[in-house]
Order: sequence, then structure tokens, then C-alpha cells
Amino acid sequence: MSEALTRTNLVDIKHLKEYFNVNVGFFKTKPLKAVDDVSFTIKKGETLGLVGESGCGKTTVGRTILNLYKPTAGEIWYDGKLIKTKEDIKEFRKKATMVFQDPYSSLNPRMTVSDIIAEPLDVHELYTSKQERRDRILELMGYVGLNSEHASRYAHEFSGGQRQRIGIARSLAVNPEFIVCDEPVSALDVSIQAQVINMFDELQDRLGLTYLFIAHDLLVVRHISNRIAVMYLGKMVELADADEIYNHPLHPYSKSLLSAVPVPDPKVARANKRIVLSGDIPSPLNAPSGCPFRTRCQYAKPECAEHMPEFKEVSKGHFVACHRTEEIND
Repeated sequence: MSEALTRTNLVDIKHLKEYFNVNVGFFKTKPLKAVDDVSFTIKKGETLGLVGESGCGKTTVGRTILNLYKPTAGEIWYDGKLIKTKEDIKEFRKKATMVFQDPYSSLNPRMTVSDIIAEPLDVHELYTSKQERRDRILELMGYVGLNSEHASRYAHEFSGGQRQRIGIARSLAVNPEFIVCDEPVSALDVSIQAQVINMFDELQDRLGLTYLFIAHDLLVVRHISNRIAVMYLGKMVELADADEIYNHPLHPYSKSLLSAVPVPDPKVARANKRIVLSGDIPSPLNAPSGCPFRTRCQYAKPECAEHMPEFKEVSKGHFVACHRTEEIND
């Protein structure tokens, strides 16, 4: 990707790596490469969807961007500024927040809804009086469709969808510009998922938010995302506009993922051929050499084992990491 930072890029991630040392024997450790050399940008006001199988490193990308995990290597730029020092991170966290996956475990059961939502306000001292704090809590609850009488209740008294709304209200407390949404609807019923997704859309229009939307449900991602990035085993394998990825996927892994998406039209569904991958996803502790997808790829050649393909732009805005893109997409 272009090294030049443009003003429209709110988030610019360059060669991000996140390795965890894992004990593999007596006084022996080995790096688990959860995120391995990932680069992408997110423009102001857009939603970038990040998809892939469980364990591919999606959530780790989101958490590392917010410095919940200290990056092993790479650069995180926000609004043209490199986030590096503790001071930078503190300021960054006033502008960037996270909505967590599980609304059951991400809310403190001993705190009332008003205290949960106000926690970021308390941490960053963003009010001058108790009344101002109270007004801000009620305003945030209004944004996410909660009533004022919910304020004094506890999280366990609410359904999953309502709990996720509480978590979203908390993420909005610091008036952020950028939100990492870590599978925010995967723990919810399908009917509630649609409500929460629509609410994310409305909040984006109303507050001018920018999202990194992490999910494994491709239908959900398509509905909310401007662009979609596909990850496999810590690497980014494809990135393009949402419609482009759906209509013209270039990487064999993206093609397989999309072939599994259910289609509501029975005739189209019957005509679609499911691309079933052979074998299991390898362990990130013992990732294959070269292209990480080669062990499950029907197009793999000896060169795929020798070195990782470059993540390059093959058409305007469409990036892919595959040695054989031209051959398999003729």
C-alpha cells in the first residue's frame, strides 16, 4: 500500500505484528504469530469489515490497534500521527474505543447501568458536576434505545441485545471518532442482530463514526461494510470494496468463504458450487512456510512453499496476496 499518508485516512496500519511467546518445553518458548505483517488503512467515516475463520487473528488486530496488546512490531498511525508513547496512547483512547464480543462477560455485574456507561467519563474526567455526568449518561442511553429507568438496574436484568446496547453506549461515552467492533452481534439472536447492525449504521451517520467491524458472518459484514479485508492465519490475503469482494473474489480462500454464504433464491443456491477446503487450519505455532494457505489450496505449486506472496494491488483498490492470481482468475 502507498506509504504516503493522505488526510482522508483516519487509521493507517503498517506492517503490524503481534507475537505471543508460548511454552513448548522445559524452558523453551516459541512465538505464536497471531498477527504477522498486516497493513491496511481506514478512511474517515467508512466501515472496514475484517473477516476470517476463528483463530485467524482478527480480534488480535483490533486489540493491538488499541494497544490492549503491545505490538511486537509495526506502526499505528491515527489521523496522521504515530501512536507510540504512553501519552499518545492515552490521547488515542479518548478518540478510539471498542465494543466487545460477549455482552455477558464484558459488563461488570456489580455495577449499575449508569456506572458502567459512565466509567470512561470517570477515567478521563470528562464532566464538571454530577448533573453533567447524569445528563451525559441519559443522552448516551437515548442514542442506543435504552430508557432512563434502566439506569439504576444491573446488567444481569437485561437480555443479550440490551446488554450489547449498554456496551455500545459505554463505547460512545468519550465521544470517539473510531470504534473497533469485535464480533458485536455474534452472541445475539438473528432477529436482534439486525436491530443492532441498523443501530451501528444510524450512529455512524449521526455521530460521524469510523468502524473496524470484525466478524465471521459474511452477510453481516457485507451489510455494514464499505470495504472488506480477509485474513487467514495471521496474514491478510485480500482487501477490496464490499461488492467487489462478493462479485469478484480473487484469492482461493475468499472464494471458499463466499461459496458457503447462504443465498435466499433456491435456483441460485442450487447453481452455486460449494468450494470445500481440504484439511484443517494449521496451528499458528507451526504455520506452513511461504503462503500460509498453501496446505489447503487446490492451486498450490512448489513456489507457494518458498516465500509468502506479496500483498499487492491487482486492480484499483483490490489487493490480494497470491502467487497465481492471474492464472486462477482468467
